[in-house]
Amino acid sequence: MQPIRFKTIAQYHKFRNLEGPTHPLISIHRIEDIKKLNDDEPQRLIQDFYMVALKHNVNATMQYGQQEYDFEEGALIFLAPNQLYAIQADSDLTHTGWLLLIHPDFFWNTSLAKNIKNYEYFDYDINEALHLSEKEEKTVINILQNIDEECSTNIDKFSKAVIISHLETLLNYADRFYHRQFITREKQNHEILVRLEKLLSDHFNDPKESINGIITVTDISASLNISPNYLSGLLTVLTGKSTQQHIHDKLIEKAKERLAISELSISEIAYELGFDYSQSFSKLFKSKTNLTPSEFRQSYN
Repeated sequence: MQPIRFKTIAQYHKFRNLEGPTHPLISIHRIEDIKKLNDDEPQRLIQDFYMVALKHNVNATMQYGQQEYDFEEGALIFLAPNQLYAIQADSDLTHTGWLLLIHPDFFWNTSLAKNIKNYEYFDYDINEALHLSEKEEKTVINILQNIDEECSTNIDKFSKAVIISHLETLLNYADRFYHRQFITREKQNHEILVRLEKLLSDHFNDPKESINGIITVTDISASLNISPNYLSGLLTVLTGKSTQQHIHDKLIEKAKERLAISELSISEIAYELGFDYSQSFSKLFKSKTNLTPSEFRQSYN
């Protein structure tokens, strides 16, 4: 079944039985205004605009890709255009919070037209929502209330600039809070690092894996059940290295081991590590060690 697509914010408002938006390209309202889901609630939804939602005490789950997220604890979530999702509930909705919808056209001729792509959390899976402290939540609500007030007043030539300024403040705070979440969720993040290390070790220690080529960031994130951007953001904050850099570090470690203790040719080692061409292996090895594989082998021996 094809997903239902909302091309405009007005279409979304009509679907959720909300009053029409005062501005065609941006709207903000309390989540309590959405009283219930449709009797024929679709299995998949998709929209052509951004969504930022602060939710509490929701007696429903959000389906995002293959994952479900429970909002009982409350969270701030971010959806970019063209991301599939669905809401599932067994009864009338009981929830609180805020819902902000922004069409990309609203950013035209503003700093966010280009910079919105820099906020990676719009690509995070829904189970990687931002969990706010009480203080952080007050900060977010204050900004949302400012946006609400500006959207509710008579629109003038200053309104767009003021709203864009509030949006940038909101997104920058969210960036800060996500980095805080990477650091404070120590136990969960330590487990991710341990699992990552095991995945890489298992991959490069298994000769059969070379048939599938070099393990990718997508492969790892899928195995860890984390979106690629969230994983790289997490690793960069905790270790100073991206997921790709972790892959390369483990690959070079294994390459040095094989060059030092085996009699395999450089081409055979490259193939064992998943490279189709030994030249690609040699180029990466030199970029990481300042030595060619042959030079490293000679210096070690």
